[in-house]
Amino acid sequence: MKMYVNAAREQQLNALCDIIKVKFGDMNLLQQALTHTSFANESKHQGIIHNERLEFLGDAVLDLVISEHLFRRFPGLPEGDLTKARAMVVCEPTLAQCSSKITIGNYILLGRGESASGGRERLSILADAFEAVIGAIYLDSGFEVAAKFVLDQLNDELKLIERGDYLKDYKTSLQEVVQKNNESKITYEIAAERGPDHDKLFDAIVLINGIKMGRGSGRSKKEAEQRAAKQALIKLDFITE
Repeated sequence: MKMYVNAAREQQLNALCDIIKVKFGDMNLLQQALTHTSFANESKHQGIIHNERLEFLGDAVLDLVISEHLFRRFPGLPEGDLTKARAMVVCEPTLAQCSSKITIGNYILLGRGESASGGRERLSILADAFEAVIGAIYLDSGFEVAAKFVLDQLNDELKLIERGDYLKDYKTSLQEVVQKNNESKITYEIAAERGPDHDKLFDAIVLINGIKMGRGSGRSKKEAEQRAAKQALIKLDFITE
C-alpha cells in the first residue's frame, strides 16, 4: 500500500486516535479507512487506495463481535430474536450515529464534489467509514482490540437490547397504523440534545401531518424516536402504557 500520510495529516489522525482510544502502529491503515472513493478517484495518479476493502472486512468483524456478544449475553434467546437484536444494532443509522459521536466525519478524505454536497454528514459515508475503521483496527491490533472498540461504541444500543426494546419496534407499528390513511405523513425531529458528547441525552418528537403526536427521550436518537412513537401510539389509543 502506498504511504501518503504527511506530518500534518498524521497529527490529525493522532487526534482521532485519542478520541477513539486506539493507537495505530501503521497509521496508513487508518488513513485508508478514512479515504472515500471520491477522493481516491480524484487522485488516481497518486495511487491512493480507498476504504471499500477495509469496509468489507470491518463489516465481517462487526457482525462477528455483535453476534458473539448476543450469543453469550442472552443464552435463552432463540435464533430469530438474536437476528432481530443484531439487525437493530448493525444498521446504517446506528453506525452513522456512532461515527458522528466520535467525529469521524471531520477526518474523512472526500472528493471536492462529495465534500461540497455534504458528504461528511451523509449516513452511508459515515457508516461505511465506521466499518472501515473497525477493519483497520482489526488488521493493526487484532480481534480483541477491535471487539472492545465495537462494544464500547455500540454500548447504548446493546443496553436497549438488554431491556428488551429490540422486540418493541414502535416506529414500525406507528408506520403501519398511519399507512391505513395514505395521505398521512410521519416525520421525526430531534428537538434537543443535552449533556456532554460521551453522555448525550436526545429529545425527539414525532409529527403526523405536521401535528406533534409524541415526545420521547433516550441515550441515542433511535431510542428517543422509538419512545416518541410509543407515545403517539398511546395517544392514538392503539396501545396502553
